[in-house]
Amino acid sequence: MQRFTLVPVPPFRLDLTAWALRRRASNQIDRWDGETYRRTLLVAGAPAEVEVRQRGGARVPRLDVSLSGVGRSKRRAVTGALERLLGLQVDLGGFYRFAARDRRLRALVQRFRGVKPPRFPTLFETLANAIACQQVTLSLGIVLLNRLAQSCRPAAPATRGAPACPFPRPQDLLALEEPGMRHLGFSRQKIRALRELAAAACEGRLDENAYAMLGDHAALERLSVLRGVGRWSAEYALLRGLGRLHVFPGDDVGARKHLGRWLGLEQPLDYAGVARALERWRCYRGLVYFHLLLTRLADEGAIAA
Repeated sequence: MQRFTLVPVPPFRLDLTAWALRRRASNQIDRWDGETYRRTLLVAGAPAEVEVRQRGGARVPRLDVSLSGVGRSKRRAVTGALERLLGLQVDLGGFYRFAARDRRLRALVQRFRGVKPPRFPTLFETLANAIACQQVTLSLGIVLLNRLAQSCRPAAPATRGAPACPFPRPQDLLALEEPGMRHLGFSRQKIRALRELAAAACEGRLDENAYAMLGDHAALERLSVLRGVGRWSAEYALLRGLGRLHVFPGDDVGARKHLGRWLGLEQPLDYAGVARALERWRCYRGLVYFHLLLTRLADEGAIAA
């Protein structure tokens, strides 16, 4: 067992950030028990079990990390994964200064001060999440992802709270037969989309460095060439995979509804209406998205603001 400390850019709250990442209490990949965030990462093909706890409060945060399953040489890779997953080095100072001058945004931000924008470890995992959650409730999408992770689970001891379920690698997903994926609850269309996505990742067609060099429009066009990736999935990937914090997935029906409720609108928003409603916060639309997600979770009693 290795133990080390990470220092996030303050302010930081592990609880809020973990919830923004996991979205539902049923998530068995990103686990949170009220004090500890846990995830099994695949590092060079080996499962590494990571546990993270916070001390020091939001203003002077320190994260105590426990790592098992891999040697000390893999610590840098694990640290990089945690910095991405939990947004540890994202400096939101400009956002907080902007929000302090905006009455409506200030109230939303103060409630969840310390949340950082999470990102999935890879673009492949981001898009697989998007495909699994298409045209179903988020709760069902999370169940499907849990089943997928369990079906590809490597031999590794379970840890406290839940079985260790790393997210499958592209080659793990390709090794699954279609009847087995159907048994997990995936439709034929989603199976085909996921398998083609995995093949694209194995062939190097999901190179994040290449996507990072593209503007939003070009990146969306390139992502939309992939089977099963439409406008919502592509924008979701820009935000949760590539970390573009000015992107609000405008086709997210739940996010639209909560945006309209936050703004006090009587009529439901469409895609264009979302863009108009968020124009004044256009540089921070993705951060508004995450804060509205936390608002919904708080309203449901999952988290304490």
